[in-house]
Formats: sequence, C-alpha cells, structure tokens
Amino acid sequence: MSEINTFDEIDENLAVASKALGNLGGRRPEIALILGSGLGKLADELEDATCIPYTSIPHMKTSTTQSHVGQFVCGRFAGKEIIVMQGRLHGYEGNTSSEVAFPIRLLARLGVKTLIVTNAAGAINEAYEVGDFCIISDHINFTGRNPIVGVGSTQDFDRFFSMTAAYDPHYREVAHAIALQEKVQVHEGVYVGVLGPSFETPAEIKAFRSWGADVVGMSTVEEVIAARHMKMRVLGISLIANMAAGIGGASPDGEEVLDVARRQQDGFSRFLKGILPKL
Repeated sequence: MSEINTFDEIDENLAVASKALGNLGGRRPEIALILGSGLGKLADELEDATCIPYTSIPHMKTSTTQSHVGQFVCGRFAGKEIIVMQGRLHGYEGNTSSEVAFPIRLLARLGVKTLIVTNAAGAINEAYEVGDFCIISDHINFTGRNPIVGVGSTQDFDRFFSMTAAYDPHYREVAHAIALQEKVQVHEGVYVGVLGPSFETPAEIKAFRSWGADVVGMSTVEEVIAARHMKMRVLGISLIANMAAGIGGASPDGEEVLDVARRQQDGFSRFLKGILPKL
C-alpha cells in the first residue's frame, strides 16, 4: 500500500484481508486489544484461542520489533470475546501511516466497536514512577504523519472529523474505578507520539513537557486517529517503562523498557481483567 489511498482502494484491500481473517470459528469479537512492547504475553491467557499470523493477511505488513510476535489472537478473556494484536506495526519499522492504520481498519470492518491500545512509554511527568500505569486522556501527534491523508470522504466516513474526546471519557472512568479496586497505581495524562526509533533528546522532552505532555512513546497516535475515523471507541493505557531522557538524569534504552514490561505483566493482566467486563 502507498501512503496515499482513496477509500475505494482501502476498501478493496480490506475485503480481501477480511476473508483471510474471517476464519474465527464463528466468533464475532467487538473488542480489540493492541499489546505494546513487552506486554504480548497476555495473549497467551486467552481461552480457546485461534491464532492468525500477520503474514497470512493479504496487504498487511508484519512486526519486526523484538517482543512483538506479529499475529492476531482471538478468544475469550475475562468473559469477553476479544481479538488481540500480539504486536503492532510502527512507523520506525519503515511502515507508512496507511500501513500502520491498516489493521485498525480491518478490525473495524470485522465488526470491532471498541479498541484498547496499550504501550510502554517514557514518563515526562516527574510525579510518575516506573511501573505505574497512565490512562491516556488525550494525545499530541508529533510523528509528522496522519493515516487519513489522501483518504477522501465517503457516505460513511468523513475526511474531516473531530478528535475531541478521542479517548472515551466513560472508558477512562471505568479504568480509574478498576485501578482503585485492584490497587493498581495509575495516573491520567497526555501522550505524545513520536516516530522514533531513537529515544528523544533531553531538549525534546523539555519541549514536550512545556506542551503539556505527560508520557512519550513511538506508537498509538496513528492507530487512534484511524480508529476514530472508523467510529470506534478507544481506551488507551500506557505502562511507564522508563523515565524520559533528562528526567532525573535518565538515559533510557530498549532493554530497560522490555524488562519493566515483563515485570508488570501480572499487574497489567489483572487491570485489564477488571476493565473488560465493564466495557
């Protein structure tokens, strides 16, 4: 797929890909979950699971990042039929904005109404600590890209659409209530999405902080834009995997991020098990 697509071209590709992903044993999941860096193990907890590699889906790229398996997993979790992206597509892997958005459009075509996006992020807000979670209230798209570029209006989807309350206020309330119930340490804040793959400089983090950003990461924003364009409801959760560059002298690295994510798997799973039945 090229960066510029008409919606007819996207629709044709989705129709072919939908057939490849349609063999879900009669399941009709309405909730999709994207698992961020180091958080993919949760997919192993799905009951009666069906796995479909990204490589078997026409027109879809696959994950190349460490810890991102690169498959859809459909099954039951916390009493809900869900479909999980065990690994996501990033711009820094060489994927265009349209390619990053493609699986989100595909999930919407399959009937998914709710998207939960998770990620491992760096804390800009000095009140946050490594291992905490942040419920995303809003985002700043600093990737320099937008997956709706080149997509014209249709009867169902407008080129110009609101991103106000992109992260569903009711879902955020549910997440806060479950965090209190399960004694999970959470915050609520603004996520700034960057292209990566290099970590940000201390000067960039200082600028992001002046904009009102609380956490920073290399994913999520393009997925959420595509989801809102497809009229999906969104909940976003960041795991604070490191302090951002320059915060308390921090100089993050990739192994640190994955190590924290692995250690927080159980808390992350418990958090989601509480949230899902309420959505």
